[in-house]
Amino acid sequence: MDLILWRHAEALDTVPDASRKLSSRGEKQARQMAAWLKPRLPRQTRILASPATRCQQTVQALGLEFETSRLLSTDASVADLIAATEWPTCSGAVLVVGHQPTLGRVAALLLSGQEAEWTVKKGAVWWFTNRVRDGETQTVLRACLGADLLTSS
Repeated sequence: MDLILWRHAEALDTVPDASRKLSSRGEKQARQMAAWLKPRLPRQTRILASPATRCQQTVQALGLEFETSRLLSTDASVADLIAATEWPTCSGAVLVVGHQPTLGRVAALLLSGQEAEWTVKKGAVWWFTNRVRDGETQTVLRACLGADLLTSS
């Protein structure tokens, strides 16, 4: 299974939190990351997004069908994200568009075996694969790409 974590792009600092929209820089980040992701996504990738406006706008840049999951809201836990994606038992790939600190905590859990306060930058993608080698389950980080590497100033 592939699990792709995509943090929403840069958003305006407004209230209420769930209604925050992408900034013009964030819109550009979302478009450029979507352009990088779209040709690389495995066929039949399931796409899940938080109901927060900034996540909805980020995922819409892909131009693909997606599901909105309340399990990925701003207050989501690691357990919520794992349940929504069915990691690692689901076959295929799942792309999640969500928030900090949940995405960082999930990345820490997958790579170190325990939750920690890791940071996933706005607009960044962390792509994981789960595989079995010599009878041992392994999590592999396939890619980690910040939106700042795709956007020009």
